[in-house]
Amino acid sequence: MDDPSAPDAQHPPRSGHRIPVDRAVILLGLFVLATVLLLGQVHRTSTTAAAPSATTTPTTAAAAGGGGATTTTAPRTTTTTAPKVKPSNVPVLVANASGKPGAAGTVTNELQVAGFNVQAPINATANVSTSSVYYVAGQKAAATAVAATLHLPPSAVLPYTTAAPVSTIGTAEVLVVVAPDLATAAGATTTTGN
Repeated sequence: MDDPSAPDAQHPPRSGHRIPVDRAVILLGLFVLATVLLLGQVHRTSTTAAAPSATTTPTTAAAAGGGGATTTTAPRTTTTTAPKVKPSNVPVLVANASGKPGAAGTVTNELQVAGFNVQAPINATANVSTSSVYYVAGQKAAATAVAATLHLPPSAVLPYTTAAPVSTIGTAEVLVVVAPDLATAAGATTTTGN
């Protein structure tokens, strides 16, 4: 029998318990790395386009255990585009606020040729100095498309309020208020109509 207190007794080294802990830390680190990479792949394939913007988000994970290394994956980039507006789906009303007879009719014809669903032009209740394109809720993209067709700046696109110089827009969802700047650009001449 062996005497455990004997100085020359063979004892296994105490470092034997450290090997399984090291393996556990390595396995846990590999698991975290694999999870980060897998989640990065899932997010890349499930990204859909909705609104105009681009964002970059780096993904970082730290390995468990003291002194573990940090693993960073490549940044995930999401690019979205503006929804396409079908011009014929949005009713557009043009109001003459330029003081120039026929201006609303000319702009209405221009929008009709571009494929917009235009209503009969009207006269505004007051003249204005700058043309505007008003939109009802949910129709900003359509109003922006109308403004672009008429070569108006994006700042001319505004939400519709009762401050617009018309008595009513009826069933229209976009209202173009023609001022002298647009009447001149559209080449409106004195004709019958609005």
